[in-house]
Amino acid sequence: MITWIFRGLALVGTPIVCYFSIAKNLNSVLVGFFLGLLMIGIEYVLENTKLSTLIIGVLGAAVGIILAKLFDYTVYQIGSESVNAFWSKVNFILKYVLAILGMMIGVKKVSEIEDLDTDISQLGKKVGRSIKVLELSCVIDGRILDICETGFISGSIVIPRFIIDHLHKLTESKDPMDKAKGRRGLDVLARLQETKALPFKVIERDMKEIEDISTKTVMVAKELKSSIVTVDFNINKIGALENVPVLNINDLSIALKPVVLPGEDMHIFVMKEGKERSQGVGYLDDGTMVVVEDGRDSIGKKIEVVVQSILQTSQGRIIFTKLNKNNGK
Repeated sequence: MITWIFRGLALVGTPIVCYFSIAKNLNSVLVGFFLGLLMIGIEYVLENTKLSTLIIGVLGAAVGIILAKLFDYTVYQIGSESVNAFWSKVNFILKYVLAILGMMIGVKKVSEIEDLDTDISQLGKKVGRSIKVLELSCVIDGRILDICETGFISGSIVIPRFIIDHLHKLTESKDPMDKAKGRRGLDVLARLQETKALPFKVIERDMKEIEDISTKTVMVAKELKSSIVTVDFNINKIGALENVPVLNINDLSIALKPVVLPGEDMHIFVMKEGKERSQGVGYLDDGTMVVVEDGRDSIGKKIEVVVQSILQTSQGRIIFTKLNKNNGK
């Protein structure tokens, strides 16, 4: 709303100012109206221009003018009247050309500022901080958000733009599962950007010659000399081949599972019947299955059991227990 108020002032107020300031005639009103349109046009261009691009463009123009001034000083030191006469004719043109050229080069090269991330990563190592690159599966999984908020990850977090583009494509998919994954991933990124726990940044790097998004992410992490965060075990293999440190959230989850030893007592809620007729089955908070010998009659109850043995499988751990003799006493 306030934008339209300023635009109205530009269209109406500028002709009035010109009418009273320049001359009280129609030509002054037309000049004021033209200036008002010019102001609105400049405001519209600036509104749709990134602040970083605008700043770099202004700095580029300033550098061009400074170079022109250096040429002025050089010509003045020569002290030739003929050279000075020629220079006075082309001086303004050179300043104009160098200012425009500096602005164009600055705007064209603003995207390459992201290349400074390599220097930032080197600086981060000196001060004990590092960069973590998020992989697609890690973003969709969502647990990275809770890990960041707990403070177990230090440094800063970055994500390549091509992963965000891929998530946008997933949200437009006809497959409900892919659409849900895309929306969840974008929601996780939005919450990471809002959190103050760690610096979060989107980088414009891409490896267009590589089609696989996972491999592409690993190569970006390698280029930045940073770590990569994932939940995909295949990334561990690719990272090992490319000498890129990999932080797998699933490995962290396994490492944080509660440690139980044979002979220890524990309380478990028996939820259902086991494979054997007399067995009962319960679960720990982390999802670990607990098989209770002779626990079938205790289904729906929380009982005390004694750990007998622990079996580690590819799907996780299974804890075998038996009823504690003190149950019910």
